[in-house]
Amino acid sequence: MIAFLPIPGGHIKLAERFVDPAFSFVMGWNYWYSWTILLPAELSAASVLISFWDKSTNPAVWVTVFIVVVFFINMLGAGAYGEAEFIFAFSTSSIKVVTITGLIILGIILDLGGGPSHDRIGFRYWKDPGPFAQFENISGTVGRFLAFCSVLTQAAFSYVGTEVVAIAAAEAKNPRRNIPKAVKRVSARIILFYILGTTVIGLLVPSNSPGLNLASTKGTAAASPFVIAIERAGIKSLPSVINACLITSAASAASSDIYIGSRVLYGLASVGNAPKLFFKTLKNGLPYAAVMFTSLFCLLGYMGASAGSGRVFGWFVNMTAVSGLMAWFGIGVTYLRFYKGLKAQGIDRHSLPYSSKLQPYAAWYASIACILISLFSGWEVFLKGGWAADTFVTNYLPLALFPILYIGAKFYYREPIKKPHEMDFITNIQEIEAETYDDPPPRNRIEALWQWMVGTTPINLDVQ
Repeated sequence: MIAFLPIPGGHIKLAERFVDPAFSFVMGWNYWYSWTILLPAELSAASVLISFWDKSTNPAVWVTVFIVVVFFINMLGAGAYGEAEFIFAFSTSSIKVVTITGLIILGIILDLGGGPSHDRIGFRYWKDPGPFAQFENISGTVGRFLAFCSVLTQAAFSYVGTEVVAIAAAEAKNPRRNIPKAVKRVSARIILFYILGTTVIGLLVPSNSPGLNLASTKGTAAASPFVIAIERAGIKSLPSVINACLITSAASAASSDIYIGSRVLYGLASVGNAPKLFFKTLKNGLPYAAVMFTSLFCLLGYMGASAGSGRVFGWFVNMTAVSGLMAWFGIGVTYLRFYKGLKAQGIDRHSLPYSSKLQPYAAWYASIACILISLFSGWEVFLKGGWAADTFVTNYLPLALFPILYIGAKFYYREPIKKPHEMDFITNIQEIEAETYDDPPPRNRIEALWQWMVGTTPINLDVQ
């Protein structure tokens, strides 16, 4: 993460400084695409989740309801959006934190035999049937390896958005102090909620459980490993609670997708990388053209009403995940150029507000891994009898667009890649330094821990 220059545009603008304008162009449009295509994915997800309770109403009705709500929230301006998003973000963050924390604790209790059945599971399922399922009944190590590879794109989808910390840096208070701490908090929450949560459900649910099949459960909360574990333990009602939490999260995410996508489009127009129409604003500063154009992609959510919301959601997951991986690839390349520029200009990176001991090796690993995962994201279609046009297109369209856009922009701008000794590390530094100050500490340990968990302030348990 590049925290040295928390400037407007985040990694998109930094790509122009440390690579070239063409790379910034493709990074910007790829990023807009990833957030815009995520919008109908959230709407499809919401309609699928509601079908957990209401199987008679056409999903298009619920898609319409969500479209109307999120569109008008964004069209009412930054003030209304801010108020709505404050309620959405804090409430959904709180709900998600409480839910996942409670589920992890419940999972540990169930694993130790504290459920109604008093069955102590332990590491039973790690031995039989084992932690890895076989892909398409292919036996041995090859089948397990292929099964692992088949879920990498879906796993990447879950992590898309972690880079928003850098995008928000220019609008954050005290960025040089808080952004490095925010980066560390993101890593800590990934370990706590993602890795610990995955470990717990791996103890509770066998890898060959029929309930994990999204096709049979139609993508509702019934496919959640936690729900499967709870039902296996004989506990009722909790699946509905989990489904409700997921719906609030989807609604909040859809509203944020329009906001972020429209602001990225506005930013592209401001530097001439998009039509000037999207640079137009109302008197209150609302980029209405960018909001309306981005919102049009909500209509793709109706595809689920005819083709099946679960299936359509899978298409958007593939496209969002691959475009997100390409965004991370671009961030990795930008950091490597940034790293080379620091060395060429004699700047000690350890003197910066944030530096990682793993760099530049982590950036190389991330760049190569993202490319490899993207290249093999749809490998299943190349198996004998496995061809599926929708899987091929949704996996490889975002990947193909990246080099095509870059080559086209390279011909348009006709500017060489920035030389390390010519890179700009000075502009905006004085403004950033002026925004550096001490944050007020939390009032007590409980407040400090809670604020860290929901992501509002850095953790500090050493309070009075």
